[in-house]
Amino acid sequence: MTASIVLSHFQTSILLDARRKGDTRTIVSPDLNRTTMSVELSDEGALFPTGIVASWSAIEVITDSRNACFKLTSEGIQAIQTFSEVTQWPRSLYPTDEAPTTLVAGLTMHRIVGIGPYQDTRRKIKAAGPLTGQVLDTATGLGYTAIEAARTANLVTTVELDPAGLEIARENPWSDDLFQNPRIKQIVGDVWEAIEEMGEGEFSSIIHDPPAFNLAGDLYSKEFYLELHRVLARRGRLFHYVGDPESHSGSKVTRGVIRRLQAAGFSRVRQEHQAFGVVAIK
Repeated sequence: MTASIVLSHFQTSILLDARRKGDTRTIVSPDLNRTTMSVELSDEGALFPTGIVASWSAIEVITDSRNACFKLTSEGIQAIQTFSEVTQWPRSLYPTDEAPTTLVAGLTMHRIVGIGPYQDTRRKIKAAGPLTGQVLDTATGLGYTAIEAARTANLVTTVELDPAGLEIARENPWSDDLFQNPRIKQIVGDVWEAIEEMGEGEFSSIIHDPPAFNLAGDLYSKEFYLELHRVLARRGRLFHYVGDPESHSGSKVTRGVIRRLQAAGFSRVRQEHQAFGVVAIK
């Protein structure tokens, strides 16, 4: 999906270091750490094998922008960001030394301290697993959860409220499989409305990774948990991401989540500390 080169300060710092050393070639990633390639360095800038040149002035702009990712085309650079007309939240692609995350209303949507976004995703998948049959992913975001779940599940249905979120995902090299894997079914719309159309016991597993409580409190309600319980198969497993259980707010939210999941009919509700969430069984 990402035809253009996508860079952050992690990649452009390598280019500037190589220039300072007097190198005429260096190895750098053109897609935010997914792959690497050799690029030619000249007085003009960095020439990628695709024929696109990143000027040194553009490289310096990217290097100074610690919280943004940029797509590079023959016309120059453009920050990967947008403003949602649906949620009224600004969204942008936020770089890390692993996969990028997305910044929504000033909050990162993955853990980035001491762990990369994709490693964070794999911990969620492990807590939710084993994933077979049909899986529901209630919040698409960059699609990492759906992509990883689709490695073993027959079908992953993923729901995204905000088209602006998918707009950011389309520019993210790590999200390519979200749009290419036939085992991923995308629904764009309110998950409350989408879930009402889903059948009782339709899913063998559910991964519920909503935005923070203060952004989407209705997705932490008993009423929504009742819907999750309805569409989950008997003995099916729900993983609910909550946030850092050691923080004051995370601890408080976790206690409320556990209480409401039990009230909605889930059993064997327990914390999954490494994944920053809660596991429940129907």
